[in-house]
Amino acid sequence: MTYKVEDLDDTERFRIIRRVPYNDLMTFVLEYLGKRSAVIMIFWSSCIFFLMIAVYIRININGLFPHSKIMLHSLLGFIVFPVLSIPVHESLHVIPYYLSGARDIRAGMDLRQFFFYVTAHRYVAKPREFKIVASFPYQVISLATIILIYFVPGLWKWSLAGFLFAHATMCAGDFALLNFYFMNRDKEIYTWDDADKKEAYFYEKLA
Repeated sequence: MTYKVEDLDDTERFRIIRRVPYNDLMTFVLEYLGKRSAVIMIFWSSCIFFLMIAVYIRININGLFPHSKIMLHSLLGFIVFPVLSIPVHESLHVIPYYLSGARDIRAGMDLRQFFFYVTAHRYVAKPREFKIVASFPYQVISLATIILIYFVPGLWKWSLAGFLFAHATMCAGDFALLNFYFMNRDKEIYTWDDADKKEAYFYEKLA
């Protein structure tokens, strides 16, 4: 069933359980990254696994390369590609939002917290919809990068493997949100954002 923001004001059917101002996102992220769960184990395990892939690839690349070339590809993988991927990552959040029916979709950033985000203004997201929105960039970019690593030559494998690891760490905020849902998996949670006030709201469905 599709709900409007006004529907969630019915206190007999819904109860607000969390309000998250955008300027306090870091506190929320750190809180739920620190709560042990299967979701957080998957997140950290994937980061470590991707780092191991990068190290393995670097050790096993055939050929002697000048230090300048190695440094260039290291810079590309761990800094340049991650920065360039930010708009791609955020755009991938837009796709499931749009397909689920959201139209007033906005992007923003908070450089003080080094956060970039996509939000659907006054759109009530169902639990499954929101989980897909949160996890979609991680899945798509990780899979695409792994495929590319297989096909590119030489130090480009190292660049992309470094990016694979770096991008995974950049998904910390997404996994914090997924962990919030996991830690409250006994509840049916609906969420909406007020992009003008820069606040997110999470409601538990009571009946």
